[in-house]
Amino acid sequence: MTIRLVSFDLDGTLVDTAAEIAEAVHRAFDDVGIERRPQAEITNLIGRGTRELMLKLLARVMLEQPALSERVQADAVLERFEHHYAETAGCFGKPYPGCVATLERLRDQGVRLVCVTNKEQRHAERVLAVTRLDGYFSMLIGGDTLPVKKPHNGVLAHVLRHHGVSADEAAHVGDSSIDVESARNAGVRAWAVPHGYNAGVPIEDSNPDRLFPNLPAIADEVDAVLGPLPA
Repeated sequence: MTIRLVSFDLDGTLVDTAAEIAEAVHRAFDDVGIERRPQAEITNLIGRGTRELMLKLLARVMLEQPALSERVQADAVLERFEHHYAETAGCFGKPYPGCVATLERLRDQGVRLVCVTNKEQRHAERVLAVTRLDGYFSMLIGGDTLPVKKPHNGVLAHVLRHHGVSADEAAHVGDSSIDVESARNAGVRAWAVPHGYNAGVPIEDSNPDRLFPNLPAIADEVDAVLGPLPA
């Protein structure tokens, strides 16, 4: 077994973005006169991109308060969210403990690193830039970069093809069932960390190939496979 490429999800895997997404939602709702929702509710919708998050949240609000549909248009709320998330993206989010050291160790071992997220490309670029993680990745795939997004097998297949790496030489790391399914669909190792969102469901329930206690443990695993760096 060898590891030549590791792809990482972004939200809930590398960076805790829940607070900044919730803040943008709150500001958008304030703009149109919708009562703020609990952050936990918003966090549980993270995983399929911010547009889908907003549409699901708005559908829930309209179901609970039908009268709002007479004065609030979904497109207007989405526009306000986009405006506010352009300001908050990356500003409140914090890389998880050991994130930078893990990426540095993997890079030093010659492992290709890719970020594969369902967050829209423009937002993902900003989060990575503001948190200074962008320099570690040879490629960023957002939820709107390709015609398909996770868990479609075409996403990781595109990454493997671009880098000339076979599926048995790669692993995908995530915090959700979407990531586990993505890895399985592409035939790569399904690795997971427990500190993310996954709609509030324990990631163990998704049966990843490996569940690591933290990000540095992933670098430990790759070190064990590839051997120590030359002195």
